[in-house]
Amino acid sequence: MNGPRTRMFLEAAEAGAVVARQLAANAGAVSRAAGLMKARETDLLLTLARGSSDNAATFLRYWVEQRAGLPTGSFSPSTASVYGVTPALARAAAVAVSQSGRSPDLLAAAERLRAGGALLLALVNDETSPLAASADLLLPLHAGPERSVAATKSFIASLSAMLHLLSAWHGDAELARALVALPSALDRAFELDWSAALPRLVGAEHLYVVARGPALGVAQEMALKVKETCGFHAEAFSAAEVKHGPMALVRDGFPVLLLGQQDEALESVRELAGLFEANRATLMTAGLPKGAPGIALPVLEDAPAAIQPILLAQSFYRLANSLSLARGRDPDTPPGLRKVTETL
Repeated sequence: MNGPRTRMFLEAAEAGAVVARQLAANAGAVSRAAGLMKARETDLLLTLARGSSDNAATFLRYWVEQRAGLPTGSFSPSTASVYGVTPALARAAAVAVSQSGRSPDLLAAAERLRAGGALLLALVNDETSPLAASADLLLPLHAGPERSVAATKSFIASLSAMLHLLSAWHGDAELARALVALPSALDRAFELDWSAALPRLVGAEHLYVVARGPALGVAQEMALKVKETCGFHAEAFSAAEVKHGPMALVRDGFPVLLLGQQDEALESVRELAGLFEANRATLMTAGLPKGAPGIALPVLEDAPAAIQPILLAQSFYRLANSLSLARGRDPDTPPGLRKVTETL
């Protein structure tokens, strides 16, 4: 997967250094945020995001529901920006995630969430943005300038900031240890060779990316990046949900990328690989046990389970860059897209 080093490639390669910088810089702010959430006895967590940031919010939802046992949902920005609703959220916390912190609908929704009583935490790359200024507490992503339209290091930084917050809030020593290992693991994951997928995808018109648990948010991000940078249709599905209708399209070489992580969901994902094989899919896998059907893409098998989905995203970004170029596209400037999307 050598070739021209685009801005997307170079920015994705920075993710390990970004996360190391972020973990050191945000220690105090994360501790304060965790203290505020404990003090108000938070009983509901809402996320507020669009695009790649909303994919990151899916990752957070699974972790909070698993480790904190707390109901977590995505707040629809249009509820505030279009319909003018102010929800009642006396003991809720809201996590707003954005690279720019400038989209009008997110700003309107953030204002309504605070007016309804929610504690507003902002995970933003631009510390001078209106969203950063409006939050009760800011957790900067510290990703630095990201000029490629396709977000990479800022997405990884969002995931690490989320695990950092959860580890402090829930007192989770396992997550804390995994975060220490994350920067160096990201560097190693970016060097993994996923080029075996290129011949299967260079002429593709469709792709399913399938995962379960925290990896679902990463699957959503992969599908989005395929659409943005490679110019063909991709959808992400839960390994459970894909059986309820979408499986009907998987026939005779339909490409599927199946993701696993070493947790309680792994066996159900492995079983699904057999179903895809029986339906004659072109199956590519990452993170499944040895011997599973399909073309196995390399992963860091020694990495802590908590960070494995993040590492899958990092390895995929290098593949997406190569695939975009192989299809004759520029991953830095996808047609019809801008870096800041001002949704109303």
